[in-house]
Amino acid sequence: MTPPDQPPLALTLGDPAGVGPEIVVKAWAQLRHEGPSFMVVGDAQSVASASGASMRTVRRVTTPKEAVAVFGEALPVLDIPLRSPVIAGQPSSTAASAIIRWIETAVGLALSGAVSGVVTAPIAKAPLYAAGFGFPGHTEFLGELTAGAAHEGARGPIMMLAVPGLRTALVTVHEPISRVGALLNIEAIVNAGLVTAQALRRDFGIAEPRLAVAGLNPHAGEDGTIGREDVEIIAPAVEALRAQGVAASGPTPADSLFHEAARARFDAAVCMYHDQALIPVKMLDFWGGVNVTLGLPIVRTSPDHGTAFDIAGRGLARPDSLIAAIRMAAEIAANRAA
Repeated sequence: MTPPDQPPLALTLGDPAGVGPEIVVKAWAQLRHEGPSFMVVGDAQSVASASGASMRTVRRVTTPKEAVAVFGEALPVLDIPLRSPVIAGQPSSTAASAIIRWIETAVGLALSGAVSGVVTAPIAKAPLYAAGFGFPGHTEFLGELTAGAAHEGARGPIMMLAVPGLRTALVTVHEPISRVGALLNIEAIVNAGLVTAQALRRDFGIAEPRLAVAGLNPHAGEDGTIGREDVEIIAPAVEALRAQGVAASGPTPADSLFHEAARARFDAAVCMYHDQALIPVKMLDFWGGVNVTLGLPIVRTSPDHGTAFDIAGRGLARPDSLIAAIRMAAEIAANRAA
């Protein structure tokens, strides 16, 4: 249950043509009695249509305090309407301006302290790009929106994926494999490690965090015979982290980093590229993964899946990952407050 003095979370609706409205309603149905409480920032009619109960399940609210008061009996929505209706499973760039405004509103509420954190339902990049959206994804946009806010320590945004038993942080995110080697540098790896170690202490309550840094090439480069990045970039970055007091090890061959015995030796793995981090997380818990943005002045989590347009509006979407994201956001907010 959300502590009585902790504000609710703001939950952005994501792409309304995807599974966002459906999983939001399902998450509220499971959390309405024990919490954590949240307020949806989005189009109330889209939420109501997904609930299958017209507007009886949905309550338009104007403040986070009002959202907490009604959460047990209705799903509170800060209503920022779409300009035109959407059809489930049919994404359109006409919804882009509303999607962006929902995110901006939620971030503003979090920066002001009116909500304790932000949870974002999935967005689709192509419709946003078609409308002129200039960021690779949620993570980078949130970094820009919070760039001017006061923040202590190492700064992100750094993407982390988390399931019980494994946390992975990324140095590069949505980049083609052909570009990853050229994008890696000592500074970027050190920053990712510092942000991750800081978050493990502040957000996850781990007093002495241990990091495992993954190699880029097979066998972590085999002493430079299978690529030079591990020797010339990753190993010096690990040494630099140690020099700054971080318990870091590596570079470790990625193919031997994620089995059970190896995972017991670290609190988070710093990975060089997207699939290196996401494949082991999704193998361990495909339905319950959480995307956490580290190094921001606000709390932000998200389900570890996309918009799933192919099943939108069919009642098939599972809310497991969103529920895990809501619970993790509340836990991180409580840790920061403490």
